[in-house]
Amino acid sequence: MTSALKIAIATINPTVGDIDGNAERILEVRAATPDADLVVYSELCLIGYPPEDLVLKPAFQRDAMDKTVELAQITSDGGPAMLISSLWVEGGKLYNSSILLDNGTISAIRHKRDLPNYGVFDEKRVFSRGPCPEPVNFKGVKLGVLTCEDLWWEEVTEYLTNKHSDILISLNGSPYDLPKANDRITNGKERVRQSGLSLIYTNQSGAQDELVFDGEAFVMDAGGNVVVRQQSFVEETTVTDWFKGENGKWACAPQDLPEKNDRLTDIYQAMMIGVRDYVNKNRFPGVIIGMSGGVDSALSAIVAVDALGADRVHLVMMPSKYTSEESLIDASDAARMMGCAIDNISINDAVNAFDKTLLASFAGTEADLTEENLQSRIRAVILMAISNKHGKIVLTTGNKSEMSVGYATLYGDMCGGYNALKDIYKLDVFKLCHWRNENYPNGGLGPRGQIMPTNIIEKPPTAELRPDQKDEDSLPPYEVLDDILECLIEGEMLQKDIVKRGHDAETVARIQHLLYIAEYKRRQSPPGVKISAKNFGRDRRYPITNGYRDKRT
Repeated sequence: MTSALKIAIATINPTVGDIDGNAERILEVRAATPDADLVVYSELCLIGYPPEDLVLKPAFQRDAMDKTVELAQITSDGGPAMLISSLWVEGGKLYNSSILLDNGTISAIRHKRDLPNYGVFDEKRVFSRGPCPEPVNFKGVKLGVLTCEDLWWEEVTEYLTNKHSDILISLNGSPYDLPKANDRITNGKERVRQSGLSLIYTNQSGAQDELVFDGEAFVMDAGGNVVVRQQSFVEETTVTDWFKGENGKWACAPQDLPEKNDRLTDIYQAMMIGVRDYVNKNRFPGVIIGMSGGVDSALSAIVAVDALGADRVHLVMMPSKYTSEESLIDASDAARMMGCAIDNISINDAVNAFDKTLLASFAGTEADLTEENLQSRIRAVILMAISNKHGKIVLTTGNKSEMSVGYATLYGDMCGGYNALKDIYKLDVFKLCHWRNENYPNGGLGPRGQIMPTNIIEKPPTAELRPDQKDEDSLPPYEVLDDILECLIEGEMLQKDIVKRGHDAETVARIQHLLYIAEYKRRQSPPGVKISAKNFGRDRRYPITNGYRDKRT
């Protein structure tokens, strides 16, 4: 048995379904770490995570398994072994598996035991549950390999400990959300305390549809201390040095730890990477954003500029007779500060044309929300026309506060292909604008320094669809609204407990009602970056037709 190992921890950004491209990236990392004994990757790194029903396709299964064999053969060159993860079919069952490639062969396959079936995860739909995995023998060292969810419960760790494992290695595809990083550390401490073993925790970076992966792989010693940690939201490979102590326990040499991001930095990085990978992995040449002169569109635009570069962001201002001169100036100033060109396309003629077209159908009625929504839908038609002509994707700009209560126009400002702000409450929109004016994101492509006019952040929010309109004409102040929404959505709190926080009972009941009746709109909204522990979509699957209301006060 060896008494020292070099283990490289590879945090890469795979693309779901791109087996060849992912394999190339896996091999690039291996080539860059020739002195390592073993390179450890993230969960399903070969096929991308989460693959959803793509793994049920027989041709995809064959291609993935064939590529695994090819990668195994490459390890006959005397270079590092690789612990990868991919699908595997065995005995007519499909598994999510961790696979050791060494000396030109597939030397071990360990199937995932615990399949998550909550929140954004739906693995029981596609994968079979494996048996408790036996330790993997590598150079005489027993590696206790756990695949993601296996680490969150006691069973697999207990089994591997009883089988005299030397090191725990957990291959993960763990999406980012606000509490997740702390949860991983807490869970890791429980497993090392349970086993008395050191732990390697891997993860992937990048984004897949609504999910963003923050990487931040780490090594935890047997005392629960993090001795190695990668920077979050980057692709990174870290070579770690392991030695067997006099007590027979394996330990990792500590390294300097990077500074942890604060909350707003993490959120902004997630938004930026979510937009970048959605646009680039789907091969769009750029994005189109309707600029209103308001804070939501301005933040969406700068996130896109940081993600893609100003030359790939097409801004369009579409004023109506209700658009203030202040909004026109603010939108123009924001575009200039971001380095983007901006088109100015008036919708007045189109509004007049629709008014004339609908004159007979609307006879005998008063102007109301219908005419307001018509303006929003005209703008959507313009944005989609430009999108069709130039191939760029429209980014919508509605925030979570608005999407929660239906303060958005179906087939209007909800029309588009992706939304950076979908899981961001309005108060955080303001905070992120200030943050970006004072900070620069890691990997950003936009200008440094102040990038958004202060007036955009500070002026009262308004849709400008009727004279002197303000958001608070229809909604409570955002300090009130956001707290109630967070209690209802993330907290699933009783109405009476929300009232105890100091909120008016009638207001809480109204917001709860608006939240429920807007479900049909949200089902038709574009995907967007997941930030919170419970985003709209897979995390929160409420029925559209829903007669329930919590009336306890």
